[in-house]
Amino acid sequence: MENTNQQNNSRRRADFPPSLWGCSFASFSFPQTEFESYSRQVEVLKENVKDMLTASKRDTVEHIEFINLLCRLGVSYHFDDEIENSLKQIFGDLPNLLEKQDFDLYTLSLLFRVLRQHGFKMPCVVFNKFKDTNGEFKKTIINDVKGILGLYEASFLSVHGEQVLDEALVFTKANLESSAMQSSPRLGDHIRNALIRPFHKGLPRIEAREYISFYEEEESRNDTLLKFAKIDFNRVQLLHRQELSILSRWWNDLNFAEEFPYARDRIVEIYFWANGIHFEPQYAFSRMMVTKYTKIVSLVDDTYDAYASFEEIQHFTNAIERCSMNAIDQLPADYMKVLYRALLNLFNETENDMGKQGRSYASYYVKEAFKELVRGYHAEAEWADKCHVPTFDEYVRNGIATSAYGVIMAASFLGMEEVAGGEEYEWLKSNPKIIKAGKIIGRLMNDIVGHEDEQKRGDCASGVECYMKQYDVSDKKAIEEIQKMVANGWKDINEDCMRPTNAPKVLLQHNVNLARVTNVMYGDDDDAYTTPLSLKDYVTLLYVEEVPMCE
Repeated sequence: MENTNQQNNSRRRADFPPSLWGCSFASFSFPQTEFESYSRQVEVLKENVKDMLTASKRDTVEHIEFINLLCRLGVSYHFDDEIENSLKQIFGDLPNLLEKQDFDLYTLSLLFRVLRQHGFKMPCVVFNKFKDTNGEFKKTIINDVKGILGLYEASFLSVHGEQVLDEALVFTKANLESSAMQSSPRLGDHIRNALIRPFHKGLPRIEAREYISFYEEEESRNDTLLKFAKIDFNRVQLLHRQELSILSRWWNDLNFAEEFPYARDRIVEIYFWANGIHFEPQYAFSRMMVTKYTKIVSLVDDTYDAYASFEEIQHFTNAIERCSMNAIDQLPADYMKVLYRALLNLFNETENDMGKQGRSYASYYVKEAFKELVRGYHAEAEWADKCHVPTFDEYVRNGIATSAYGVIMAASFLGMEEVAGGEEYEWLKSNPKIIKAGKIIGRLMNDIVGHEDEQKRGDCASGVECYMKQYDVSDKKAIEEIQKMVANGWKDINEDCMRPTNAPKVLLQHNVNLARVTNVMYGDDDDAYTTPLSLKDYVTLLYVEEVPMCE
């Protein structure tokens, strides 16, 4: 290996904070008996809840409220087919329903949000009846806190050109801030949480865990449904802990935290990321592959950004293009050979797994996505080496690759053989609107919270600096404009999820969830991946603490 003193003296070092978790998850042993007990209870309670779902059909509003509860409590995945058939029927009968019923603001907002979240494009003009003759929202609805909160949540399902929803967001936000102070502590907390992160932008697993605690305090709660949600959460949590344990041991066995001390040691946070895309038990293999690939991506990113010389970066980029063990000899440093070998081993593992499934093409797409990513990293390294600040437009074009979302989604598809065939991989590679929007959101939100630290480290100019230079504005103005682009990206995502869609609904949903992970990681003026203290409570909530059961 290279001389350690020479490394310390001549190389850039980012000094990232150490891992918060150490080996705490690696020693987890799976409690089979407890898991089987939970599974038996879930099967019994599931039938009871299914009967309730069917019984609620007698009244459309009651039925929509029940579907919403299943979603909010994190158990709707058990009833996907039933919910799909019900919402198709409701949407088909919508004109008749709206003509016969004079729905209040809360009910109309709920109906709108639930239908749109499932891809049914309910028209936004239904909210015009809450406006006065001046075209502004009526002052009389301000006291309807439940209705205002519902309209606020619904407004995040907007697509381009829906002015009434843009106005609804401004109107409800302003009024909810004062309502939170005047409401009961419980409702006030609920409103404040929604203002920080609306349901549509929250991670389903976090939203479910928090809503279980909120719902438990409801006087009108359904105790069977609450028990079902709690037991199912704890059952799935055991599976997640087992996956995290396997991945922690994989990471520890590689000994890369020692091998690459300059890089971020974040296996738990990366699993949190993968788990955010899809938490359901059937996607275990997908989560494992996303975690492994994203961990290698993170190592390559830190190597390019915070350690390697530009000459080394050029050699490594060329080796990735070749993707062959023969290319290892052209790498100038031992640490790069270790990293390159690890990546090739992961590619080989993928090829073997996909070959057994008769899906060898899938490994090709992951490899191509990785090459595209590294080309993007190389371009950034070249800009940094030449002290060049590209135009914002040029930066964003390259940033679509460096978001790493191409690799993450291609790896995610590996575990989805039922829906992700060659056609779906081609769709992903074509960079459709929803994928492009997710990549832009990922790149720009990361830039907003991380650009100051990156500049101190000597990284290339981020989107913020590029915008400031191209448009000759302050960093505050640049961030404001970039945040508008992020908001437009969400509208693109919403638009591509409306039926008829160009890809299976489940794949679209995973893209929505990836944007949600970004929102949690970078949405609170904080780069929670680099400095993960703010994720600690979420990790504890999702993978450490069980949901307390009622006695």
